[in-house]
Amino acid sequence: MTRRITITTIVENKAGPRGTLGEHGLSLWIETESMRILFDTGQGMALEHNAERLGVDLLKADAVVLSHGHYDHTGGLKAFLQKAPGAKVYGHPDLFKPKYARNDDGTGRKAGVPFNVEDLLRQKAGNMVLNAGITEIGDGLFSTGEIPRTTPFEDTGGPFFLDGNCTLPDTLMDDQALFFDSPKGTVVLLGCAHAGVINTLRHVEELTGRKPVYCVAGGMHLGSASHERMEQTLDGFHRLMPALLAPAHCTGTAATVQLWTAFPGKCISFGVGTRLEIA
Repeated sequence: MTRRITITTIVENKAGPRGTLGEHGLSLWIETESMRILFDTGQGMALEHNAERLGVDLLKADAVVLSHGHYDHTGGLKAFLQKAPGAKVYGHPDLFKPKYARNDDGTGRKAGVPFNVEDLLRQKAGNMVLNAGITEIGDGLFSTGEIPRTTPFEDTGGPFFLDGNCTLPDTLMDDQALFFDSPKGTVVLLGCAHAGVINTLRHVEELTGRKPVYCVAGGMHLGSASHERMEQTLDGFHRLMPALLAPAHCTGTAATVQLWTAFPGKCISFGVGTRLEIA
């Protein structure tokens, strides 16, 4: 069990302390007693600037973990790896699959790992771990690996495809989360939860022997969730009863309001500059 861990939000949609920048994306800085880990990198426009403003030294990173292969989580990789070339890179084997999002007019737009980032990562193949199963990053921090889709009410959260003509749906099997144990229960960090936030938490329960979930923080991709999906998602959270919720990034304003209303006193903002200490 990790004795102490600190999570700092470097990139998120909402700017925080004076001088920081908001950006549609997510990046978290995780410090344990022996490691420093970057979880996702945002689009790349705010990572270095915010890290400097927040006193985070990216040069000291031991590893970077990628929740999935979308641009708003991988776009800052090039700048990060130029600062920390020795950092190990963790992700799913499908990380580099072509990814597109469908526009309102039916056309597709690229949404995957930026080309220059993919090229740089492939040059670092000897220092890259692509694994579909649970993986220990270090010091009691694990990535979930591929998350089974078991709930009937959850989907990827949007019109995502593997081709520019938007004919081959992308199930985003590369989506994964991070989790670690604490004296109060399991802490789960989400990139986008394209596998479904309740699917993700059920999988973490299985991986931990059904230990109680203490905290869930990050993107939940509920911006386009139907009324039925939100009701069942709230029911799922009520069953799990986490003590702390920090919805962020792609959770969506309406869903965030519903979470804050359903769990009074248990929700916190997770914008840029938030520091969450688990001891």
